[in-house]
Amino acid sequence: MNETDHKKCSIVVFSGDMDKVMAAFIIATTAAAMGRETSMFFTFWGLKAIQKGNPTGKGLFGKMLGLMNRGGIDRIGPSRLNFGGIGRWMFKKMMKDKGVTSLPELRQMAIDLGVKLLACQMSMDVMEITRDDLIDEVSDVVGAATYCNAALQGQALFI
Repeated sequence: MNETDHKKCSIVVFSGDMDKVMAAFIIATTAAAMGRETSMFFTFWGLKAIQKGNPTGKGLFGKMLGLMNRGGIDRIGPSRLNFGGIGRWMFKKMMKDKGVTSLPELRQMAIDLGVKLLACQMSMDVMEITRDDLIDEVSDVVGAATYCNAALQGQALFI
């Protein structure tokens, strides 16, 4: 290992749960603020954090999945105590009351700090999510090999 190995930080976001997505964005913004070249690779349920929130899918299963698991950062709920959406509202209120930065604000902060948002091509194909379903700030749609090549040049975290 040399000195430049610790200058990059890569985070794999494979959960679409509020607490895990929040942790990923907090770590990413902190690493970027510390001067590290930072990327986030969103795969499977993690894609919810970088979707616009519109219905997705072309085929029957894709449309059903898009309806049941609608993306969009404002729709993300906690991993526990969601209570059919009430938990999401409750946690958002509690965070606001405590002055905690919201998920949309954290995502924008990551974008402003130059964090590269990468979407997993295979997950998008399986879940019938198109590039147009993602927010404009997504840097690229890549495969696992492309992501691994970049991640192996620094430190990688899985959230």
